[in-house]
Amino acid sequence: AMRMRTARALMAEGVTIHRPETSVIDSTVTIGADTVIEPFVQLLGRTAIGSGCRIRSYSVIEDTTIGDNVTVLNGCVMNGAQLARGAVVGPYSRLRPDAEIGEGAHIGNFVEVKKSRIGAGVKANHLSYLGDADIGPGTNIGAGTITCNYDGKTKSVTKIGANVFVGSDSTLVAPLEIADGSYIAAGSTITEDVPPDALALGRARQTIKPEWAKKMRSRNERE
Repeated sequence: AMRMRTARALMAEGVTIHRPETSVIDSTVTIGADTVIEPFVQLLGRTAIGSGCRIRSYSVIEDTTIGDNVTVLNGCVMNGAQLARGAVVGPYSRLRPDAEIGEGAHIGNFVEVKKSRIGAGVKANHLSYLGDADIGPGTNIGAGTITCNYDGKTKSVTKIGANVFVGSDSTLVAPLEIADGSYIAAGSTITEDVPPDALALGRARQTIKPEWAKKMRSRNERE
């Protein structure tokens, strides 16, 4: 009954809550007008959501500040994060404490962010871990990128400048600084600082052995 009273009060202030009986919204939560809350959402603690947002089903958001016109797609989990205006998060993203998502940034499928500042317009859309990182505006983080922030004893910071392109499946070993405008080739392990506008590669050269697969199949058949 208490939760329904909270939902009704929010709806009277211009919030749309689909099937409020399925949602968990603490009385300490604030939500701006014209925001839409879909079924089976949990909004907990000191969460504050701006106006014009959409929070899609099965997201759990606790002690998080969300600016105006933010989209949270299905199944996201957030705790102690901050999202600036126009950001898009999810589906199935996890924002841990001190994750700061900049204006218009995209944090996508199965991306985890911890204690990191993600600049305006950054895109990290697939399968990445960004921990103890500072990422400048306009940077693209390719699928499968990892900031290796923990060496078993201490945690270190990865600094990535503005308009950097980080190729898919890159491993960035902190402490590390990648300067503005640089490129990281896909599949690289980067352990040294990268200067502005440079290309950094950290992988073995590809080797091709013609007819190898055919010979292997033939040998297996004889055996």
